[in-house]
Amino acid sequence: MKKVFLSALAISGLLFISCSDDENNIPVDPNPEVTTPATYAFEREGNTSVSYSGQTTRIKMAEELISALKNDPEATTIPTTTEEQLQGMFAHVEGANDFSEADLNTSDKSIRSKTAASRDYFFTNVVEGTAIKEKFDGWIKAQVDEVFPNWNVNASAGVAGRIQEAGGGSNRLVNGKGLELNQAINKTLIGALMTDQMLNNYLGINVLDEGTNVADNDNQILATDKNYTTMEHKWDEAFGYLYGTDDAENPQYNADSFLSKYVSRVENDTDFAGIAQKIYDAFKKGRQAIVVKNYTERDAQAKIIRDEISKVIAIRAVYYLQQAKASLATDKASAFHDLSEGYGFIESLRFTRDTATNTPFFTAVEITEFTDKLLEGNGFWDVTTVTLDEISEDIAAKFDFKVEEAGS
Repeated sequence: MKKVFLSALAISGLLFISCSDDENNIPVDPNPEVTTPATYAFEREGNTSVSYSGQTTRIKMAEELISALKNDPEATTIPTTTEEQLQGMFAHVEGANDFSEADLNTSDKSIRSKTAASRDYFFTNVVEGTAIKEKFDGWIKAQVDEVFPNWNVNASAGVAGRIQEAGGGSNRLVNGKGLELNQAINKTLIGALMTDQMLNNYLGINVLDEGTNVADNDNQILATDKNYTTMEHKWDEAFGYLYGTDDAENPQYNADSFLSKYVSRVENDTDFAGIAQKIYDAFKKGRQAIVVKNYTERDAQAKIIRDEISKVIAIRAVYYLQQAKASLATDKASAFHDLSEGYGFIESLRFTRDTATNTPFFTAVEITEFTDKLLEGNGFWDVTTVTLDEISEDIAAKFDFKVEEAGS
Protein backbone atom coordinates (compact mmCIF):
# COMPACT_ATOMS: atom_id res chain seq x y z
CA MET A 1 0.00 0.00 0.00
CA LYS A 2 2.84 2.36 0.84
CA LYS A 3 4.45 1.72 -2.53
CA VAL A 4 1.23 2.32 -4.45
CA PHE A 5 0.42 5.45 -2.45
CA LEU A 6 3.87 6.98 -2.92
CA SER A 7 3.87 6.19 -6.63
CA ALA A 8 0.47 7.85 -7.01
CA LEU A 9 1.71 10.94 -5.21
CA ALA A 10 4.78 11.05 -7.45
CA ILE A 11 2.68 10.80 -10.61
CA SER A 12 0.29 13.43 -9.33
CA GLY A 13 3.22 15.71 -8.54
CA LEU A 14 4.62 15.26 -12.00
CA LEU A 15 1.31 16.33 -13.51
CA PHE A 16 1.46 19.60 -11.60
CA ILE A 17 5.15 20.45 -12.11
CA SER A 18 5.19 19.28 -15.75
CA CYS A 19 8.90 18.50 -15.76
CA SER A 20 9.96 21.68 -14.05
CA ASP A 21 11.17 23.00 -10.71
CA ASP A 22 7.76 23.73 -9.10
CA GLU A 23 8.63 27.05 -7.42
CA ASN A 24 11.00 28.58 -9.94
CA ASN A 25 9.48 27.02 -13.06
CA ILE A 26 12.95 25.85 -14.15
CA PRO A 27 12.78 22.87 -16.56
CA VAL A 28 14.13 19.61 -15.11
CA ASP A 29 16.86 18.01 -17.22
CA PRO A 30 15.58 14.55 -18.25
CA ASN A 31 19.19 13.45 -18.82
CA PRO A 32 21.29 15.02 -16.05
CA GLU A 33 25.06 14.95 -16.36
CA VAL A 34 26.68 11.78 -15.04
CA THR A 35 30.13 11.93 -13.50
CA THR A 36 31.99 8.63 -13.30
CA PRO A 37 32.71 7.82 -9.62
CA ALA A 38 36.24 6.95 -8.55
CA THR A 39 35.17 3.49 -7.39
CA TYR A 40 32.17 1.18 -7.45
CA ALA A 41 30.99 2.37 -4.04
CA PHE A 42 27.43 3.60 -3.62
CA GLU A 43 25.65 4.45 -0.38
CA ARG A 44 22.27 5.51 0.88
CA GLU A 45 22.05 7.16 4.31
CA GLY A 46 25.58 6.07 5.15
CA ASN A 47 25.11 2.39 4.26
CA THR A 48 26.10 0.58 1.09
CA SER A 49 23.41 0.18 -1.53
CA VAL A 50 25.44 -2.38 -3.50
CA SER A 51 24.60 -6.09 -3.32
CA TYR A 52 25.54 -9.07 -5.51
CA SER A 53 25.96 -11.96 -3.07
CA GLY A 54 24.11 -14.38 -5.35
CA GLN A 55 26.71 -13.89 -8.06
CA THR A 56 29.56 -14.48 -5.62
CA THR A 57 27.86 -17.69 -4.50
CA ARG A 58 27.51 -19.05 -8.03
CA ILE A 59 31.11 -18.23 -8.91
CA LYS A 60 32.27 -20.11 -5.81
CA MET A 61 30.04 -23.07 -6.69
CA ALA A 62 31.49 -23.12 -10.20
CA GLU A 63 35.03 -23.05 -8.80
CA GLU A 64 34.37 -26.16 -6.73
CA LEU A 65 32.75 -27.91 -9.70
CA ILE A 66 35.75 -27.22 -11.93
CA SER A 67 38.15 -28.42 -9.25
CA ALA A 68 36.20 -31.66 -8.80
CA LEU A 69 36.10 -32.29 -12.56
CA LYS A 70 39.84 -31.80 -12.89
CA ASN A 71 40.74 -33.72 -9.74
CA ASP A 72 44.56 -33.91 -9.47
CA PRO A 73 45.94 -34.61 -12.95
CA GLU A 74 49.32 -35.52 -11.50
CA ALA A 75 47.87 -38.19 -9.19
CA THR A 76 47.78 -41.79 -10.42
CA THR A 77 44.83 -42.83 -8.26
CA ILE A 78 41.63 -43.16 -10.29
CA PRO A 79 39.14 -40.48 -9.14
CA THR A 80 36.16 -41.76 -7.18
CA THR A 81 34.00 -38.65 -7.73
CA THR A 82 30.63 -39.74 -9.11
CA GLU A 83 28.36 -38.22 -11.71
CA GLU A 84 25.79 -37.69 -8.97
CA GLN A 85 28.28 -35.65 -6.92
CA LEU A 86 29.25 -33.48 -9.88
CA GLN A 87 25.62 -32.99 -10.85
CA GLY A 88 24.93 -31.97 -7.26
CA MET A 89 27.42 -29.14 -7.69
CA PHE A 90 25.98 -28.11 -11.04
CA ALA A 91 22.31 -28.34 -10.06
CA HIS A 92 22.57 -27.74 -6.30
CA VAL A 93 19.45 -28.06 -4.16
CA GLU A 94 19.27 -25.98 -0.98
CA GLY A 95 20.55 -27.95 2.00
CA ALA A 96 22.37 -30.65 0.01
CA ASN A 97 25.94 -31.29 1.14
CA ASP A 98 27.52 -30.66 -2.28
CA PHE A 99 30.32 -28.25 -1.41
CA SER A 100 33.15 -27.83 1.06
CA GLU A 101 31.86 -24.40 2.11
CA ALA A 102 28.85 -24.54 4.42
CA ASP A 103 27.32 -21.31 3.08
CA LEU A 104 27.19 -22.82 -0.39
CA ASN A 105 25.36 -25.88 0.90
CA THR A 106 22.70 -23.80 2.64
CA SER A 107 22.21 -21.57 -0.41
CA ASP A 108 19.13 -21.84 -2.62
CA LYS A 109 21.26 -20.83 -5.64
CA SER A 110 22.60 -23.17 -8.33
CA ILE A 111 24.76 -22.94 -11.43
CA ARG A 112 22.31 -24.79 -13.64
CA SER A 113 19.37 -22.47 -12.93
CA LYS A 114 21.21 -19.49 -14.42
CA THR A 115 22.97 -21.30 -17.26
CA ALA A 116 21.64 -20.25 -20.69
CA ALA A 117 18.77 -18.58 -18.86
CA SER A 118 18.89 -14.89 -19.79
CA ARG A 119 15.69 -12.94 -20.40
CA ASP A 120 16.77 -11.65 -23.80
CA TYR A 121 18.13 -14.87 -25.33
CA PHE A 122 16.33 -17.78 -23.68
CA PHE A 123 13.04 -16.60 -22.16
CA THR A 124 11.20 -17.54 -25.36
CA ASN A 125 13.90 -19.97 -26.49
CA VAL A 126 13.53 -22.64 -23.83
CA VAL A 127 14.36 -25.50 -26.18
CA GLU A 128 17.86 -24.22 -26.92
CA GLY A 129 18.42 -23.21 -23.30
CA THR A 130 17.56 -26.75 -22.23
CA ALA A 131 19.82 -28.22 -24.92
CA ILE A 132 22.76 -26.15 -23.63
CA LYS A 133 22.16 -27.35 -20.07
CA GLU A 134 22.03 -30.91 -21.37
CA LYS A 135 25.34 -30.35 -23.13
CA PHE A 136 26.89 -29.68 -19.71
CA ASP A 137 25.18 -32.83 -18.40
CA GLY A 138 26.77 -34.81 -21.21
CA TRP A 139 30.24 -33.45 -20.55
CA ILE A 140 29.94 -34.24 -16.84
CA LYS A 141 28.78 -37.79 -17.59
CA ALA A 142 31.59 -38.33 -20.11
CA GLN A 143 34.21 -37.13 -17.64
CA VAL A 144 33.05 -39.77 -15.14
CA ASP A 145 32.35 -42.59 -17.61
CA GLU A 146 35.22 -42.14 -20.08
CA VAL A 147 38.03 -40.07 -18.60
CA PHE A 148 38.11 -41.07 -14.92
CA PRO A 149 38.36 -44.84 -15.60
CA ASN A 150 41.28 -44.20 -18.00
CA TRP A 151 43.18 -41.99 -15.56
CA ASN A 152 46.32 -44.15 -15.93
CA VAL A 153 45.90 -45.02 -19.61
CA ASN A 154 48.01 -43.32 -22.26
CA ALA A 155 45.66 -41.36 -24.48
CA SER A 156 45.61 -41.97 -28.21
CA ALA A 157 43.28 -41.29 -31.11
CA GLY A 158 39.90 -42.63 -30.05
CA VAL A 159 41.13 -43.57 -26.56
CA ALA A 160 40.65 -41.38 -23.48
CA GLY A 161 43.47 -41.02 -20.99
CA ARG A 162 46.47 -38.96 -20.04
CA ILE A 163 48.95 -37.23 -22.28
CA GLN A 164 52.00 -35.39 -20.98
CA GLU A 165 53.39 -32.11 -22.24
CA ALA A 166 56.86 -32.16 -23.77
CA GLY A 167 59.89 -32.10 -21.49
CA GLY A 168 58.12 -33.75 -18.57
CA GLY A 169 55.47 -31.06 -18.35
CA SER A 170 51.91 -31.23 -17.07
CA ASN A 171 49.67 -34.23 -17.60
CA ARG A 172 46.44 -33.55 -19.46
CA LEU A 173 43.43 -35.85 -19.15
CA VAL A 174 41.46 -35.99 -22.39
CA ASN A 175 38.61 -37.89 -24.00
CA GLY A 176 39.00 -39.91 -27.19
CA LYS A 177 38.92 -36.73 -29.29
CA GLY A 178 41.73 -35.12 -27.28
CA LEU A 179 39.33 -32.72 -25.56
CA GLU A 180 39.80 -31.86 -21.88
CA LEU A 181 36.19 -31.93 -20.76
CA ASN A 182 36.91 -29.95 -17.61
CA GLN A 183 38.26 -27.13 -19.77
CA ALA A 184 35.26 -27.28 -22.09
CA ILE A 185 32.95 -26.92 -19.08
CA ASN A 186 35.04 -24.18 -17.46
CA LYS A 187 35.30 -21.97 -20.53
CA THR A 188 31.74 -22.55 -21.72
CA LEU A 189 30.43 -21.51 -18.30
CA ILE A 190 32.15 -18.15 -18.84
CA GLY A 191 29.70 -17.60 -21.67
CA ALA A 192 26.65 -19.58 -20.62
CA LEU A 193 26.57 -18.32 -17.03
CA MET A 194 28.64 -15.18 -16.45
CA THR A 195 28.43 -13.50 -19.87
CA ASP A 196 24.84 -14.46 -20.64
CA GLN A 197 23.53 -13.29 -17.28
CA MET A 198 25.52 -10.06 -17.45
CA LEU A 199 24.97 -8.97 -21.04
CA ASN A 200 21.64 -10.52 -21.90
CA ASN A 201 19.82 -10.48 -18.61
CA TYR A 202 20.76 -7.91 -15.97
CA LEU A 203 21.95 -5.18 -18.36
CA GLY A 204 18.87 -5.53 -20.56
CA ILE A 205 15.94 -3.16 -20.40
CA ASN A 206 13.61 -6.14 -20.05
CA VAL A 207 15.12 -6.66 -16.60
CA LEU A 208 16.26 -3.15 -15.64
CA ASP A 209 12.93 -1.54 -16.61
CA GLU A 210 10.65 -4.43 -15.71
CA GLY A 211 7.33 -3.63 -14.05
CA THR A 212 7.53 -0.49 -11.91
CA ASN A 213 11.35 -0.41 -11.76
CA VAL A 214 11.67 2.97 -13.49
CA ALA A 215 8.98 4.67 -11.39
CA ASP A 216 10.37 3.09 -8.23
CA ASN A 217 13.88 4.26 -9.03
CA ASP A 218 12.62 7.75 -9.91
CA ASN A 219 10.83 7.96 -6.57
CA GLN A 220 13.47 6.17 -4.49
CA ILE A 221 11.13 3.34 -3.54
CA LEU A 222 13.39 0.61 -2.23
CA ALA A 223 13.06 -3.13 -2.60
CA THR A 224 11.43 -4.69 0.47
CA ASP A 225 13.76 -4.60 3.50
CA LYS A 226 16.69 -3.53 1.29
CA ASN A 227 18.82 -0.41 0.88
CA TYR A 228 18.62 -0.36 -2.91
CA THR A 229 16.07 0.12 -5.62
CA THR A 230 15.39 -2.92 -7.76
CA MET A 231 17.02 -1.27 -10.76
CA GLU A 232 20.18 -0.54 -8.78
CA HIS A 233 20.28 -4.16 -7.64
CA LYS A 234 19.91 -5.58 -11.14
CA TRP A 235 22.86 -3.51 -12.34
CA ASP A 236 24.87 -4.70 -9.32
CA GLU A 237 24.09 -8.31 -10.18
CA ALA A 238 25.56 -7.81 -13.64
CA PHE A 239 28.64 -6.29 -11.97
CA GLY A 240 28.89 -9.30 -9.65
CA TYR A 241 29.47 -11.79 -12.45
CA LEU A 242 32.84 -10.14 -13.11
CA TYR A 243 33.80 -8.69 -9.74
CA GLY A 244 31.96 -11.04 -7.37
CA THR A 245 35.12 -12.53 -5.85
CA ASP A 246 37.27 -9.40 -6.30
CA ASP A 247 37.57 -6.04 -4.54
CA ALA A 248 34.79 -3.92 -6.03
CA GLU A 249 36.53 -0.68 -5.12
CA ASN A 250 40.02 -1.74 -6.23
CA PRO A 251 39.68 -4.73 -8.56
CA GLN A 252 42.79 -6.82 -9.09
CA TYR A 253 41.23 -9.26 -11.60
CA ASN A 254 42.37 -12.88 -11.91
CA ALA A 255 40.28 -13.38 -8.77
CA ASP A 256 38.49 -16.49 -10.06
CA SER A 257 38.68 -18.96 -12.97
CA PHE A 258 36.04 -17.25 -15.07
CA LEU A 259 35.53 -13.74 -16.46
CA SER A 260 37.79 -12.13 -13.89
CA LYS A 261 40.74 -14.27 -15.01
CA TYR A 262 40.26 -13.68 -18.70
CA VAL A 263 39.61 -9.96 -18.57
CA SER A 264 42.98 -9.92 -16.80
CA ARG A 265 44.59 -12.01 -19.56
CA VAL A 266 43.29 -9.71 -22.29
CA GLU A 267 44.30 -6.62 -20.31
CA ASN A 268 47.86 -7.97 -20.09
CA ASP A 269 48.09 -8.23 -23.87
CA THR A 270 49.59 -4.92 -25.03
CA ASP A 271 47.29 -4.95 -28.07
CA PHE A 272 44.28 -4.64 -25.77
CA ALA A 273 45.63 -2.82 -22.71
CA GLY A 274 43.02 -0.57 -21.15
CA ILE A 275 40.05 -2.86 -21.72
CA ALA A 276 39.70 -3.69 -18.01
CA GLN A 277 39.48 -0.02 -17.04
CA LYS A 278 37.02 0.63 -19.84
CA ILE A 279 34.71 -2.08 -18.52
CA TYR A 280 35.06 -0.95 -14.91
CA ASP A 281 34.43 2.70 -15.79
CA ALA A 282 31.29 1.72 -17.72
CA PHE A 283 29.97 -0.23 -14.74
CA LYS A 284 30.63 2.71 -12.42
CA LYS A 285 29.15 5.33 -14.71
CA GLY A 286 26.12 3.20 -15.52
CA ARG A 287 25.39 2.67 -11.85
CA GLN A 288 25.76 6.40 -11.18
CA ALA A 289 23.43 7.08 -14.11
CA ILE A 290 20.79 5.00 -12.33
CA VAL A 291 21.33 7.02 -9.16
CA VAL A 292 20.76 10.32 -10.99
CA LYS A 293 18.01 8.79 -13.17
CA ASN A 294 19.69 9.24 -16.54
CA TYR A 295 18.58 6.07 -18.30
CA THR A 296 19.94 7.13 -21.67
CA GLU A 297 23.42 7.23 -20.18
CA ARG A 298 22.80 3.97 -18.33
CA ASP A 299 22.04 2.21 -21.60
CA ALA A 300 25.06 3.79 -23.30
CA GLN A 301 27.30 2.31 -20.61
CA ALA A 302 25.58 -1.07 -20.91
CA LYS A 303 26.47 -1.00 -24.61
CA ILE A 304 30.15 -0.46 -23.79
CA ILE A 305 30.15 -3.40 -21.37
CA ARG A 306 28.44 -5.64 -23.92
CA ASP A 307 30.91 -4.65 -26.64
CA GLU A 308 34.03 -5.16 -24.51
CA ILE A 309 33.02 -8.37 -22.73
CA SER A 310 32.03 -9.89 -26.08
CA LYS A 311 35.42 -8.91 -27.41
CA VAL A 312 37.16 -10.64 -24.47
CA ILE A 313 35.43 -13.92 -25.39
CA ALA A 314 36.43 -13.63 -29.05
CA ILE A 315 40.03 -12.63 -28.32
CA ARG A 316 40.58 -15.62 -26.05
CA ALA A 317 39.00 -18.02 -28.55
CA VAL A 318 41.43 -16.87 -31.24
CA TYR A 319 44.34 -16.76 -28.78
CA TYR A 320 43.99 -20.43 -27.86
CA LEU A 321 43.53 -21.61 -31.43
CA GLN A 322 46.70 -19.80 -32.44
CA GLN A 323 48.65 -21.08 -29.45
CA ALA A 324 47.60 -24.62 -30.35
CA LYS A 325 48.65 -24.05 -33.94
CA ALA A 326 52.18 -23.22 -32.77
CA SER A 327 52.63 -26.50 -30.85
CA LEU A 328 50.39 -28.92 -32.73
CA ALA A 329 53.24 -30.70 -34.49
CA THR A 330 55.70 -30.79 -31.59
CA ASP A 331 53.71 -31.02 -28.34
CA LYS A 332 50.25 -32.52 -28.71
CA ALA A 333 49.47 -32.37 -24.99
CA SER A 334 50.12 -28.64 -24.88
CA ALA A 335 48.21 -28.13 -28.14
CA PHE A 336 45.25 -30.19 -26.88
CA HIS A 337 45.13 -28.11 -23.70
CA ASP A 338 45.00 -24.89 -25.72
CA LEU A 339 42.45 -26.36 -28.10
CA SER A 340 40.24 -27.42 -25.19
CA GLU A 341 40.25 -23.88 -23.82
CA GLY A 342 39.64 -22.47 -27.29
CA TYR A 343 36.79 -24.92 -27.79
CA GLY A 344 35.08 -23.64 -24.64
CA PHE A 345 35.51 -20.01 -25.65
CA ILE A 346 34.04 -20.81 -29.08
CA GLU A 347 31.01 -22.29 -27.31
CA SER A 348 30.85 -19.07 -25.27
CA LEU A 349 30.54 -16.97 -28.43
CA ARG A 350 26.88 -18.01 -28.43
CA PHE A 351 26.31 -15.66 -25.49
CA THR A 352 28.07 -12.57 -26.82
CA ARG A 353 26.07 -9.50 -27.85
CA ASP A 354 26.32 -7.55 -31.07
CA THR A 355 24.84 -4.23 -29.95
CA ALA A 356 24.05 -3.27 -33.54
CA THR A 357 21.60 -6.16 -33.84
CA ASN A 358 21.07 -7.24 -30.20
CA THR A 359 21.89 -10.81 -31.21
CA PRO A 360 24.94 -13.04 -30.67
CA PHE A 361 27.89 -12.43 -32.98
CA PHE A 362 27.58 -16.07 -34.03
CA THR A 363 24.47 -18.23 -34.23
CA ALA A 364 24.20 -21.64 -32.62
CA VAL A 365 24.49 -23.20 -36.09
CA GLU A 366 27.70 -21.30 -36.88
CA ILE A 367 29.24 -22.28 -33.56
CA THR A 368 28.34 -25.93 -34.13
CA GLU A 369 30.06 -25.72 -37.50
CA PHE A 370 33.23 -24.51 -35.76
CA THR A 371 33.18 -27.20 -33.07
CA ASP A 372 32.33 -29.94 -35.59
CA LYS A 373 35.39 -28.95 -37.63
CA LEU A 374 37.57 -29.18 -34.53
CA LEU A 375 36.22 -32.59 -33.52
CA GLU A 376 35.81 -34.12 -36.98
CA GLY A 377 37.22 -37.65 -37.29
CA ASN A 378 39.61 -38.19 -34.40
CA GLY A 379 39.19 -34.62 -33.26
CA PHE A 380 42.28 -32.81 -32.05
CA TRP A 381 44.44 -35.74 -33.15
CA ASP A 382 43.53 -34.93 -36.75
CA VAL A 383 42.86 -31.19 -36.75
CA THR A 384 45.03 -29.12 -39.08
CA THR A 385 46.58 -25.70 -38.76
CA VAL A 386 44.56 -24.67 -41.82
CA THR A 387 41.35 -25.33 -39.90
CA LEU A 388 42.63 -23.38 -36.90
CA ASP A 389 43.48 -20.39 -39.09
CA GLU A 390 40.13 -20.49 -40.89
CA ILE A 391 38.16 -20.46 -37.65
CA SER A 392 40.40 -17.75 -36.18
CA GLU A 393 39.89 -15.53 -39.22
CA ASP A 394 36.13 -16.03 -39.14
CA ILE A 395 35.99 -14.98 -35.49
CA ALA A 396 38.34 -12.00 -35.80
CA ALA A 397 36.44 -10.72 -38.85
CA LYS A 398 33.36 -10.12 -36.66
CA PHE A 399 35.34 -8.01 -34.19
CA ASP A 400 37.68 -5.05 -34.34
CA PHE A 401 40.99 -6.93 -34.06
CA LYS A 402 43.38 -9.00 -36.16
CA VAL A 403 44.28 -12.65 -35.65
CA GLU A 404 47.91 -11.80 -35.03
CA GLU A 405 46.95 -9.34 -32.28
CA ALA A 406 44.87 -11.89 -30.39
CA GLY A 407 47.16 -14.83 -31.07
CA SER A 408 50.30 -13.39 -29.53
